[in-house]
Amino acid sequence: MRELHIRVLAGVFVVAGVLSWAGARLWNAVGTLPGVPLAAPIVLALIAVVLLSTALSLRARLKAQRERRPGAKGVDPMMAARAVVFGQASALVAALVAGMYGGAGVALLEFLDIPARRDQAVYAGFSVLAGIAVIAAALFLERVCKLPEDDDQNPPGAEPTA
Repeated sequence: MRELHIRVLAGVFVVAGVLSWAGARLWNAVGTLPGVPLAAPIVLALIAVVLLSTALSLRARLKAQRERRPGAKGVDPMMAARAVVFGQASALVAALVAGMYGGAGVALLEFLDIPARRDQAVYAGFSVLAGIAVIAAALFLERVCKLPEDDDQNPPGAEPTA
């Protein structure tokens, strides 16, 4: 499984933000800008909590397994792989959504004197923060589930390479 790179997430965030900002400006020039829902930061925050709790649970179980504690519950490799895939997908979607709301929030900054638009700008800001929290939790989960590096470059029974 390939590792998630910050550069990819930052690229998705920036491209989505620029396109969203341009679209919001164009949409506002033609008509009314659609609102930023209050549920956006709440849903993203819930996803971040689920990812973080999964990572903490897996970390505790892996630590107990490594220390060979009696009665330690092992970690199914497929479950860990599914958790990592869920985390990676969540991080990519969160980067996209946070970029979209970030761009819309920047476009809303010129309308802060209107109370409804000010609230939407605040919701957009919290959505960006919650999206960053999802990305951080997903990267932590990926780090927890990462297999240890193979220190031995030559597997047992293989001829050493020069």
